[in-house]
Amino acid sequence: MIAVLSPAKTLDYSDLPEEFKFSQPIFQEETQALVHKLKKQSKAKLKSLMSISDKLAKENADRYKVFDESFTKDNSKEAIFAFNGDVYRGFEAESLNKTQIKYAQKHVRILSGLYGILKPLDLMQPYRLEMGTKLSTRKGKNLYDFWGDKIANSLNEEIKSHKEKVIINLASVEYFKSVDKKELDMPVINVDFKEYRDGKLKFVSFNAKKARGMMARYMAIEKAKTIEDLKGFNLEDYAFVEEDSTDTQLLFVR
Repeated sequence: MIAVLSPAKTLDYSDLPEEFKFSQPIFQEETQALVHKLKKQSKAKLKSLMSISDKLAKENADRYKVFDESFTKDNSKEAIFAFNGDVYRGFEAESLNKTQIKYAQKHVRILSGLYGILKPLDLMQPYRLEMGTKLSTRKGKNLYDFWGDKIANSLNEEIKSHKEKVIINLASVEYFKSVDKKELDMPVINVDFKEYRDGKLKFVSFNAKKARGMMARYMAIEKAKTIEDLKGFNLEDYAFVEEDSTDTQLLFVR
């Protein structure tokens, strides 16, 4: 069983309080090809391409300028600790112990526009490149074309060592589109988080993002092995709603 998460725009490259045995991204060649393309872009082009401010355009132009071919502790940080958005505030990696992080290393994957797919302890250099960015390459007009079936095939290979062969989709629509579903050798279980507002059941983006991270955290704490294990998720008043769930869709409401 592998859960997939979206990355975050906000990053934290401050020092870690504890050393972990890091790993390396598997698609370094592809990442370097994208970096080579991005290095050629002017700040004005990056601003337009990514729909970002002048300040962010300069920051990311500078990042790509110094992006190294080697990933070391001097220029990188483990992905699960570097990402600092809503999902990762829900995951709270810093508060997990080594056994729980080890579980995440096997059962959690982070989708990325630049890296394709990351294990939690993969070293990651700072970047910004959303999966929906229309960056044209020799493989097509956007990053979905660039990554093609690589991400799905990577998941197919990794799932072979898992007893429960299923993907738990905790990613956004934008990012999960990068997984070529017709190439997957296993079913996908989508997980929804909703809440009552003014007497109506609603999807609240900010809270749902955090809940996706909390679900991944719950999996690591409980060492979840099956879909049934996920149904016990009850953090921050969420509860599984069986009557509104299906074999491929789990709904949690608060």
